[in-house]
Amino acid sequence: MYPVYVCPIWLTKRRPGGWMPADHRVQKEWLNTQIEEAHQNKKELTPVLQDFKNFIESNPRIYMYFNSMFEEVPRRDPYNKDPTGHRQIRDYHHMLEVLNHTFNSAPYWTDASAHVGMVGVPMCAVFDYPMGTPSGYAAFLDPEVNVHLKKILNEWGKFLMSPKSAEVLGDSKQGWFGEHGTSDMMSVANAPYGTKHSFDDFFVVPDPKGKHRGYKSWDHFFTREFKPDVRPVASPEDENVIANACESKTFSIAHNVKLRDKFWIKGQPYSMRDMLAEDPLAAEFGGGTVYQAFLSALSYHRWHMPVSGTIKKCFVQDGTYFSEPLFEGIGEPGITEIDKGGITTGQGYLSALATRAIIFIEADNPAIGLMAFIGIGMDEVSTCEITVKEGQHVKKGEQTGMFHFGGSSHCLLFRKHVNLEFLKEIHPGREANVPVRSHLATVKQ
Repeated sequence: MYPVYVCPIWLTKRRPGGWMPADHRVQKEWLNTQIEEAHQNKKELTPVLQDFKNFIESNPRIYMYFNSMFEEVPRRDPYNKDPTGHRQIRDYHHMLEVLNHTFNSAPYWTDASAHVGMVGVPMCAVFDYPMGTPSGYAAFLDPEVNVHLKKILNEWGKFLMSPKSAEVLGDSKQGWFGEHGTSDMMSVANAPYGTKHSFDDFFVVPDPKGKHRGYKSWDHFFTREFKPDVRPVASPEDENVIANACESKTFSIAHNVKLRDKFWIKGQPYSMRDMLAEDPLAAEFGGGTVYQAFLSALSYHRWHMPVSGTIKKCFVQDGTYFSEPLFEGIGEPGITEIDKGGITTGQGYLSALATRAIIFIEADNPAIGLMAFIGIGMDEVSTCEITVKEGQHVKKGEQTGMFHFGGSSHCLLFRKHVNLEFLKEIHPGREANVPVRSHLATVKQ
């Protein structure tokens, strides 16, 4: 039997995500500001970026990639110019200079024209065009490059856990608790159930009247918890009801998924073995079902158990950080544009390559049996923290882990024999998030 897919959201909308702004003018405005500030405040590269520079220049293959990727960016609008008439990021030296500057700031809120967006992944904004070229594709797949990117991201992560990173949480125009920031966060949070909660009503706030509402760092704010009553667990005692694991928008639903498939082609067929990092348990999932959904900048970023069961195995698999498929860039014959959907368009591809947390669950319900959750780090979001342990029994709706620092995706994997019926409102293209812990699907016996 052939795989059956519900049309992924990237085929129905040009921009499926919410990490890079929908209007590229927002991204260019932000990047122009970063470039100008970096130029005005030049300083020595941080040690981790200096190591990366030395690596680029000491390896002929990598040196070729990081020179060619900028030369391969089309020399036409919107790719070719910044306000001074130059390409926004001109070469790898310029790239490192801008990254060096962004290391001293957490993601802040950005307004532009009629669009209100947020550049929550500054490194992705810097790499956006070059990673969509043939040389960029090769570079960001390279294992040695990804070792250095992991070191860079870990270093930035230290800053995002520091008190200084909380400065972006103020109530100014560019603060997350400013008028637009708070309004948009709560618009997203309230949309699924049509509620009118305030931020303090919805989330656990350390100190509502304190500085930055008591959040000690960007990461403290980013991993904030919701109050339990705003996201009730769907039918806690009914083992046939599967709860949504993350507050997220449906990307794709696929049935009869092959154990191994060409995940890198434009249709992005899922490949169970690759998604599950060649783990021996992957063999159980041939012909099964994959549900994938995307967590935007404004979403809640903790994961919860979709069913009651025992953690059979869990681990974080290292992978790529900024790799995107060739069909998003100019690496395939006939393609002359870099997809403005950014890396979110390639979520199926990333499920097999990106750094990801893999949790195998033995459900209490024998009609489900073994299933899996995959938390997929995207771009800067390389830190996937698992908070459960092997052998632990966890109830449906309880926390299993979280993403740190940025945007992300997740998958639920079921074996072939599991007869699932997803709710009618669960489909790609749905505007509002599917609430975490809500009714996602029912097991039919």
